[in-house]
Amino acid sequence: MENRRKPAPPATTLDINCDCKEYVVDYVARSFPVRLMAVFTDENGNPRSEPMIDEQGQPVLCRSALAARDRMIEQLCALPPIATALDAIIERFGVDAVAEVTGRSRRLIIGRDGRQKLQSRSPRANIAETQAFMDGRKRILVFSDAGGTGRSYHADLSVRNQARRVHFLLEPGWRADAAIQGLGRSNRTNQASAPLFRPVTTDVRGERRFISTIARRLDSLGALTRGQRQTGGQNLFDPSDNLESTYAKEALNRWFGLLFMGKLEAVGLSRFQDLTGLRIEGADGSLVDDLPSIQRWLNRILALPIALQNAIFDEFISLVEARVDAARQAGTLDLGVETIAVESFDVISDTLLRTDATSGATTHLLELEIARALKPLTLKRLGEHFGLDT
Repeated sequence: MENRRKPAPPATTLDINCDCKEYVVDYVARSFPVRLMAVFTDENGNPRSEPMIDEQGQPVLCRSALAARDRMIEQLCALPPIATALDAIIERFGVDAVAEVTGRSRRLIIGRDGRQKLQSRSPRANIAETQAFMDGRKRILVFSDAGGTGRSYHADLSVRNQARRVHFLLEPGWRADAAIQGLGRSNRTNQASAPLFRPVTTDVRGERRFISTIARRLDSLGALTRGQRQTGGQNLFDPSDNLESTYAKEALNRWFGLLFMGKLEAVGLSRFQDLTGLRIEGADGSLVDDLPSIQRWLNRILALPIALQNAIFDEFISLVEARVDAARQAGTLDLGVETIAVESFDVISDTLLRTDATSGATTHLLELEIARALKPLTLKRLGEHFGLDT
């Protein structure tokens, strides 16, 4: 905002376009490869490349690459304005309905006259906004990391606004501990009702890569929030959301096998290798043993055209979900701390693991034999699990 805001009298009408395109344009301008590369052979006979420089030591630029970069920037600038999520919410519902708890010191808002206004926000604005939400004067609250710790937004029995919270997880970031803190703001003790959590993503399937990362990190921390103070697993994410789990890795290996055999509808082997640069066919025409990791595969899929990546993800996710469902049916799905529904059980063994020297509290490992009702697996589900035609 500071780069696009020039000093002007207070009464001057502002016309500032604040959207997220500028970040993409800056990235393309700075990172698009435009330098000419010189190809040479090293001492081992391997081809190598290095950036070219002229007699003055300045980089030599490729004219065609510069033209391609400029065309891309023109296309980006021609796109309609794309507001950030925070600004879009405030513009849609209005400042009178949305409480903002962020670190912004100023923001652009649309006044009652339809004009843009630059509004300053004092350090105490977050306190006032939080109180407005808890009192029910504002029905929507948006908070960032600045409001992700030390505050409460839950349906507290001691406040006026006791409506059930619906918590949309829009940008969880990459830090699981920060995500847990944010989730805990709307789910605390002495509440009228537990919140509903809604992770948000677009219809671009490759974006599940980012949901997967935070899901995996939450799993690694045992991130459970079931209305209790301690953190633990409230199953905010389904096991199939974690695309780096054992089930997903097994599904990817099966996906590679189906791709190699030409049994996928979304893409063929040759086209997939050309588009992604991932080689899964060896020199002898067989499937390589060292298949790409799931992290590498996910990153390459993100660079594909949206329609193609959606089709690939649909086939891949069906394999993941089939394995998760099979594990759930077999009772081997790891969901962390959970309630197990059984017909009956017997204690087979009781092993003392540790006795606390101070309190005398003991930790035991119990081995149970449980009895569950039989749930037959249909031939169709069996075929989906193993990726076979039935």
